[in-house]
Amino acid sequence: MLKHKISQEEKFQMMTTAPIPSLIGKMAVPTIISMLITSIYNIADTFFVSRLGTSATASVGIVFPVMAIIQALGFFFGHGSGNSISRRLGAKDTERAEQLAGIGFFSAFLCGLCVTVLGLLFLEPLSLLLGSTSTILPYTKDYLGIILLGAPYMTAQLVLNNQLRFQGNAFYAMIGITSGGILNIFLDPLFIFKFNMGVSGAALATILSQFVSFLLLLWGIKISGCIPLKLKSMKYLKYNLKIIAQGGLPSLFRQGLGSISILALNLAANPYGDAAIAAMSIVSRISQFAISALIGFGQGFQPVCGFNYGAKKFSRVREAFWFCVKVSTVVLIFIGITGFLFAGSLISVFRKDDLQVIVIGTVALRMQCVALPLSGWVIMNNMMTQTIGKTFKASLLAAARQGIFFVPAVLVLPPLLGILGIQMAQPVADICAFLLAVVINRSIMKEMKEEEKAYE
Repeated sequence: MLKHKISQEEKFQMMTTAPIPSLIGKMAVPTIISMLITSIYNIADTFFVSRLGTSATASVGIVFPVMAIIQALGFFFGHGSGNSISRRLGAKDTERAEQLAGIGFFSAFLCGLCVTVLGLLFLEPLSLLLGSTSTILPYTKDYLGIILLGAPYMTAQLVLNNQLRFQGNAFYAMIGITSGGILNIFLDPLFIFKFNMGVSGAALATILSQFVSFLLLLWGIKISGCIPLKLKSMKYLKYNLKIIAQGGLPSLFRQGLGSISILALNLAANPYGDAAIAAMSIVSRISQFAISALIGFGQGFQPVCGFNYGAKKFSRVREAFWFCVKVSTVVLIFIGITGFLFAGSLISVFRKDDLQVIVIGTVALRMQCVALPLSGWVIMNNMMTQTIGKTFKASLLAAARQGIFFVPAVLVLPPLLGILGIQMAQPVADICAFLLAVVINRSIMKEMKEEEKAYE
């Protein structure tokens, strides 16, 4: 049964007065479900394509940087408009919130269209640049050529999802995302095996499912009482785009560098053959699934953080932050131990007949599980700094895990340690990002206390 439509005033009262644990729980449950479903259908692509062979499995990992770029644009405009909207609503500035919503959505769609055109024009050079070997290239072109067709609405749907979340309507965001994810899981085997479409079938299943999500999220915006999306709201473009950029740059760095990091990982693994690329692709998907619940939990924190920061309720921002850090760390310790113990079994689910893939992937996954509990601290600090508009520090922290620390690690360690260097690059980067987050947290908390004193 759908939730009733609530007014902006009711949302304000709920966000700024409800008890923090129950409020974050209410916000986080739908976003956790959304993130888990999204990760499941990403894993489903890899799982079903893995039945076609090691080279086909590797192609999904090869294309992942392009998917990350599409997501980077969506999160740039989605987080940039969304966290700004939540602060504006916290300050009861509805007119500016409407402008940010419209500009964020339509700009994302246009950028996605540019990705489609440029990607299709340079399909083969792009496939080679991404790290395709001669045996992987045909699969990459088939998969990527179809994925690119969905870029405009895949980008725009991430804006819709984030604008719903940041306005306290995570339930409708969940409906849109999970419906598309579940549909993808059913369409994958149908298109890949029943219709004998191979990797093209996996790509088609993805873009059709994403389109369904896009339509449902548009419907959610309309019926949930959210700020409406109107072309006439696109005013003061230069000023509002600057606001969106300030809020979205950390996401652009995080997702964009995620694309670069996967590209660097694929290139580093290339000399070790298709098995190494496939193994690291599988590990990336499993790790992404493990982190997805954490990100969903953090997304439940963000609207609470934004509304209360905009309303100058700084003590509630700090309370919400520490609550999320404690809960996420405990959960990640459990997930890390489980993943470490069953790493070999998890890898073999995807390529049980390829011993080389299992051996390489098991070591890499175990190393990442050891560092996994540190991710809660890093991600919650990143989400807080981004939501309260601390652009430089948020961008620095967003770039740390998969850019500032990972890219040098994956370039430097393999020549020294061989394939072990590839396997340990991510946990090394995670440890460094954790230490950076400690420094940034101290400065942010100091600044927040100074703002609090000035406001009083």
